[in-house]
Amino acid sequence: MKAKSVLWLWLMLFSSAAWSLDASLSQYKLGSGDVIKITVFGQQDLSLTTKLPNHGVINYPFLGDLRVTGLTGAELEAKLYAGLKGDYLVEPSVSVTVIEYRPFFIDGEVKRPGGYPYQPGLSVNKAAALAGGYTERASKTKIFIRRENESGQPEQLNADSNDVVLPGDIVTVQQSFF
Repeated sequence: MKAKSVLWLWLMLFSSAAWSLDASLSQYKLGSGDVIKITVFGQQDLSLTTKLPNHGVINYPFLGDLRVTGLTGAELEAKLYAGLKGDYLVEPSVSVTVIEYRPFFIDGEVKRPGGYPYQPGLSVNKAAALAGGYTERASKTKIFIRRENESGQPEQLNADSNDVVLPGDIVTVQQSFF
């Protein structure tokens, strides 16, 4: 009976962590460097895969230039649906998928600072592992994440080694004095 309780607890913790990650990615705002795939069911000429440029605008068939950075996938789907419905299609089925997230960056007291491809589920510890691990002088308590807030302004967050890293984040691991 005890094994079932432990298994149940483990499943609940895992599913809540997965839900939390899924919820943060569902609110993920598209940004320059992301590679997205737009699919319109049954309309091959309206489906495309593109890397979002620095200016954040893509040229989409029939609709022209569309600003896509700052939108979630669902918001872009709604924008494309509204633009295609009526004049072009009766009831378009539009899907937007992020094929490749923009990189994150890590600097400070890691062995190989730099930019790395983002992977869903990335924590500060995992980011440091991708960068060759922490140096001997790395502080596990003086970690900062710089990211854009909802209004697009950069903000700096105090973090610990288990905090979630998002695409485009800059993680800085400070030096420990002890």
